Amino acid sequence: MLTSIHPKLPMRSKQTTREFYQKLGFQEFGNVDFPDYLIMEKGGIEIHFFLFKELDPKENYGQVYIRSNDIDLDYLKLSERHTAAIHPNGHLEDKPWGQREFSILDPDNNLLTFGQTG
Repeated sequence: MLTSIHPKLPMRSKQTTREFYQKLGFQEFGNVDFPDYLIMEKGGIEIHFFLFKELDPKENYGQVYIRSNDIDLDYLKLSERHTAAIHPNGHLEDKPWGQREFSILDPDNNLLTFGQTG
């Protein structure tokens, strides 16, 4: 029986990735520090990262869809605090498929889309 999913995304710098996700309210998960691997956690959501120093962000298509139960507050927090830039094509809006969504890019061009059922 499947119970959860934890996406793995590329990162060029562990420190940069850690700092970015901490600004989003994530905390480092676990107490073992692996030089080429990072796990960030927030509210039961884990995102795993593997070191890929040669990554060209323009060629990175990593994406994660994160469900929210208060999308308007999440959007407000990120945009008001300038924690992360809202993707130019990802401002908060109601989508035809019944989701209210917005998107941001992390420092390695991984797309994080946040959504709530409308």
